[in-house]
Parts: sequence; C-alpha cells; structure tokens
Amino acid sequence: MDEYIDFEKLKKALPDSEELAKLMPDFHKISESFSSLSGFFTPGSPGDSAFRATDQGGESDKQHRKVSDKEKVDQLQEELLRTQLKYQRMLERLEKENKELRKIVLQKDEKGIHQRKVKKSLIDMYSEVLDTLSDYDASYNTHDHLPRVVVVGDQSAGKTSVLEMIAQARIFPRGSGEMMTRSPVKVTLSEGPHHVAVFKDSSREFDLNKEEDLAALRNEIEIRMKKSVGSSCTVSSETISLSVKGPGLQRMVLVDLPGVISVSVLRWGEEGGLLQEQRKEASFRNSSESIDSIRDYEEEFFQNSKLLKNSMLKPHQVTTRNLSLAVSDCFWKMVRESVEQQADAFKATRFNLETEWKNNYPRLRELDRNELFEKAKNEILDEVISLSQVTPKHWEEILQKSLWERVSTHVIENIYLPAAQSLNAGTFNTTVDIRLKQWTDKQLPNKAVEVAWETLQEEFSRFMTEQKAREHDDIFDKLKQAVKEESIKRHKWNERAEDSLRVIQHNALEDRSISDKQQWDAAIQFMEETLQSRLKDTESVIEDMVGPDWRKRWLYWVMRTKEQNIRNETKNELEKMMKCNEEHPAYLANDEVTTVRKNLEARGVAVDPCLIKDTWHQVYRQHFLKAALGHCNLCRRGFYYYQRHFVDSELECNDVVLFWRIQRMLAITANTLRQQLANTEVRRLEKNVKEVLEDFAEDSGKKMTLLTGKRVQLAEDLKKVREIQEKLEVFIEALHQEEK
Repeated sequence: MDEYIDFEKLKKALPDSEELAKLMPDFHKISESFSSLSGFFTPGSPGDSAFRATDQGGESDKQHRKVSDKEKVDQLQEELLRTQLKYQRMLERLEKENKELRKIVLQKDEKGIHQRKVKKSLIDMYSEVLDTLSDYDASYNTHDHLPRVVVVGDQSAGKTSVLEMIAQARIFPRGSGEMMTRSPVKVTLSEGPHHVAVFKDSSREFDLNKEEDLAALRNEIEIRMKKSVGSSCTVSSETISLSVKGPGLQRMVLVDLPGVISVSVLRWGEEGGLLQEQRKEASFRNSSESIDSIRDYEEEFFQNSKLLKNSMLKPHQVTTRNLSLAVSDCFWKMVRESVEQQADAFKATRFNLETEWKNNYPRLRELDRNELFEKAKNEILDEVISLSQVTPKHWEEILQKSLWERVSTHVIENIYLPAAQSLNAGTFNTTVDIRLKQWTDKQLPNKAVEVAWETLQEEFSRFMTEQKAREHDDIFDKLKQAVKEESIKRHKWNERAEDSLRVIQHNALEDRSISDKQQWDAAIQFMEETLQSRLKDTESVIEDMVGPDWRKRWLYWVMRTKEQNIRNETKNELEKMMKCNEEHPAYLANDEVTTVRKNLEARGVAVDPCLIKDTWHQVYRQHFLKAALGHCNLCRRGFYYYQRHFVDSELECNDVVLFWRIQRMLAITANTLRQQLANTEVRRLEKNVKEVLEDFAEDSGKKMTLLTGKRVQLAEDLKKVREIQEKLEVFIEALHQEEK
C-alpha cells in the first residue's frame, strides 16, 4: 500500500474541518431572510398596514393569500433545515474519512517511517505540568492560572455523558439516579492511532474498542473512587488522572467534578446553550447504549430542537463534535495566554526558595525526602553490618553477665539456701541435683533464650542510636527508631533453640569434676562475689527495717520511727539468741517466738509474732551469708582435699562445687547462644531490617511521617518547583515550535 499511496501528500491534500465548513452556504443569512419574509406576513407588520389600505371587499382574498404564504414559509424553513442536515452529514462523512486516513498515517509514524512530533505530545506535556502542580499544591495555596475544561452541574444531569461523547467511549461508571462521580476525574484527551485509555500511575492500556476492556476500566475507576472517598465521606478531593487517546480526538484537559454543584443558568452564550441542551438529552439516554446510538439520537434531537428551528443556534454549533472543536480552540487560546505568566511566577518562587536554603543550610546538600531516605537506609544497613563485627568475647561476656543477673535469685533462694540447710554432704548434693534438674527442664532454657534476644536488641539499639560525632544527623532519629522497633517486632527466635540448649545445659550441670586449681579458685571467687552481693542487699534491708544507727543519727540528725525502734529491739533480742546457738536452723520455733515476745514485753516493747518472724528471716540470712563467706575462705586451700575426696579432712566444699557447676553452665550457655547469634539471628535480623526498609520505601505516608522538619519540606518544595518550572519551559518551547 505504501508503494502506491503517498500518505504524507494525501494528508496535506485533505481539507481541515474548518475549510470544509467554509464550503457550506451561509445558512444563517438564508434563515434571516426567511425570518424577515415571515415577519412581513405577520399581523402588525408594515406589510399588514399596506394591505389594510386596499379595498375592504378583498378581505377574503387577503386571508387566503396569508394562509398560502405562511405555508410556503414553513415549507422553505423545512427545506432549509434538511439542506443544513444534508451538508452536516456530508461534513461528518468527510471528517470520518479524514480521521481514518490520519489514523493510518499515525500508525506509520509509530513504526518510524516519519520521525516528527505529533500533537499529542504537547497535550501530554501540559497534562504532566498539571499533575505535578497538583501534587505540589494539594491544598491550593498557589495561584494557578493554567486553564482546564471543568464539567460542572447537578447530580445526574448528564455531565459524565457529555464527557464520554467527547471521549467517544463509555468509560465512566454510572447508576440510576445515584451519585457515581465521587471524586474529580482529570481526563487528558489527545490524538493517537488507537483508541485507548491509560491511568497516570499505571502502564496498562485499556482498548476502548473492546467491551471487556471498557468494563474493566469502569470497574477500576469505581474502585479508585471508593478508595479515595473512604467510609465516612461522600466525595473526595483526590483527583483520578486518566489519559484517553484516539483518532480525531481534540486535545484538551477535561475535569469531571462530582454532582454537588447546583447550577441554574438559562443560557451561557452560544456554546453554553448547546451544552445545556446536550446535557439534558444525554441524561435521559440509557446507560447501556453505545456512542453511535447516542450520536444518532443527538442528530435526531437537534433536528427537532426549537433552538435550531428558531435560528438561535447555527448549524456548526450543534453536535458534540462541533462542541469539542469550539472548546478545544478556546482552551488552547487560554493556555497560550497564561502559560508564560505561570512560568514566570514559578521562576520567582524558585529564586525565593533557593535563597532561603542558602541562608539557612549553607553547608548541606538539597536532599528531598526520597534522597534522605536512601541516605538513612545506607546508614542503617552499615550499622546492621557492624553488628556482625562484634567480637565473640564481647558477646559471651555480656550474655554470661545478663544470664546470671536473670537467674541468680533463683539459684540462691531456691537451690543454694535450701540445700545448705542439710546436715551432711549427701543430702546437700541430692537436693542440689534434684532442684537443678527441675530448673533445667522447666525454666532455664527459656530464660537463656530471652536473655539472648534482649541482648541482641540492646546491641542493635546501641548501634542504631549511637551518635557518630559530626556524622550524626538527628533528622534520621525517628526513622531509625521506627525501623528498629518494626524489625524487632518481626524477628522470631528459632523455636528449636530451646530444645538443643536444654540438652547442653543439662550435660553441663551434670559434670562435677573440677580439673585444676585455676578453675577451683575461679569458682571460689565467683561464690564470694555472689555472697557478698547478697549480704550487702540483706544489710540494706535490715538498715531500712531498724532505721539509722547512732552515728547517722548524730551526724545527720535523723531519728528512728516508732516501728523502727520496735524492729531494732526485736533484732537485738534475736541476735542474742543467735549467739547462744551458732548452728541454729533457718526456721524459728513457736516457743522461741514466745520467748522473744515475752522478753521484749518485759522491757516495755509490745511486738507482734509476725514481725518477730519477719525480722528473724533477715537476721538469720545475714548470719548465714557471713558464715558462708567464712567457709569460702577456708575452702581456698581445700582443692587438694577435694581431689582426695575429702578423706583426710573434715573440710567439705560442696557449695564451691555447686557454684563451679553454675559458672560452667553459664559459660557453655553463653558460648552456645553466641554461636547462634553470630551464625543465624544477626543475619535474620539484617534480613528483617532490609524488608522493613523496602516496605517503608514504598510507603510515601511512612516517609512523610518519619522524615519531617523545615529542612525536609524546603527541599521537597525546591524539587517540585524546579520540576514544574522545567516542564513549563519545555512545554512553552514546544508550543512555540508548533505555532511556527
């Protein structure tokens, strides 16, 4: 076909619609002539006065001539209307043929045969400017002089139907009598070889010649409207942007508003009257009818319209096609008049913002929210990587220390103290073994995993919140905190770790053979530190119970309360009893309680038996811990007796062996947890951090919440203003090239 037809010459040879309109006769002047002829025969006209001056006898002839002349005028008007419609149909047929040929030419352009800029690129550039401007100024604080064609009217008045006629496709959802347009819809019309629709934020093309694509498009628009409105509102200010391309479409930007604006206008000039009439007829059409059937109905409607018959409308003003031409011409005229003014306004705004940045942040780069997020993302990933560089020694030290802080109370109160009340080594060891087994089976592995997880969190938090002198930027603090919390929330410790850890701990506690003197001395030191810490806590409790001693009372002028005096007297009486029996058991007998109470009453101190028992618990605990520390010092030289199984001496150091078993279990548990942390959990946490950062990167709302401040907003405004100004300048240049 290319060999026989030169499409470029054919396209240039085809007349435009305006030239075709010039070929038609001036029906307006003809209709005015017929109107004047009709007025000549109307009663009260000059012609009527002339007829009155004639013979009265010819009255009947006059009436007969009036009737026949009126019929002739009506016939001529009908013939005129038929002629107008005939030429209009010829014009539409030629435009249709022109559109088909232009479609073929545009298809050839897409294949690279003709490298030229088509008109659709200009409207696309203008639409991008409007979208960028809308994103920059969502609250409408900027004076925007750029024109759009806005479709307004009452609910169900036919606004959407008019827009669909212009777009030549039923692209919008509709319902019978209910509001369907619930948010503004911006439709960018442009010429193209295929009749397709594309959303601004999507790459999918909807073929408007296929009914299934039309249904999918309507459904997508309805879903977007419902999503933007929500459950508590009727309409939304969030704009849905849509591009419609097709052969013969006029280039313009249309905005379809929800039907909440009530208008009462009788006539808006020539184009306004047409739109009002067309809106009314469109609202009565069945929503399931095609564009072609509506166009046929439109032709029939205007053929019988009083506005056309009474010459209030010209033939070139009827039909949606002519409306589109008129609105498009007006639209581009307004664009040319306002776009340079708008570009100058943004140039001034850009200068003001750049000056403000230079004065407030002279040593910082202009990073918008996305660039700041990328910078923070790299810092966070570097900090997570540094977590894997923690030395094994550091991991084991903090794990062992934290684990002992968590379990020390249980070891002393539930294992060591009850076993120490026994009278011989066999009972002591039996009690210890039973309680250690129960503890290992039920609590110890879970406590160890909790400690490891908390230690990992603390180290992770330390790296995340640690300020690195000059490099620290507090603008990232909220983001880092959110990433840390979300990553920890998503992290799940390996559930199988407890089972394997239970076996390891049980085997470690079963071993009682201390191999060398160094381990023995380490166990004694560990026991001494633990007992001294407990003794210090006990003495602090006793001091709170009995109040300040005589030295503090004299130096700091503080006095004991009445209850503290009673407890002090009770403590002194119990200490006297303890000195009489150094091997006194842990529990106070009832007769001993009675004896203490009577001795105190003899001195005028009334005391309750419960208070005596409570005070005895702390007094005995203090006495026991001091005795245990003394025994610990004796055991320093007991390692050689331990190796000979205490055969040559009565010195028994079973408590030292217990603390050695606990210390060894702590070291083995810390080593096992460190291996799991370094080999598994740190990597899993790093993976969680990356997933959280990826999720945050896709969530613009999160970034707006976590990266805030004047500096961020100023950089965002600068970026948007520069982008708008650059797009305006590119658009103005393309507009001037088209005019040439």
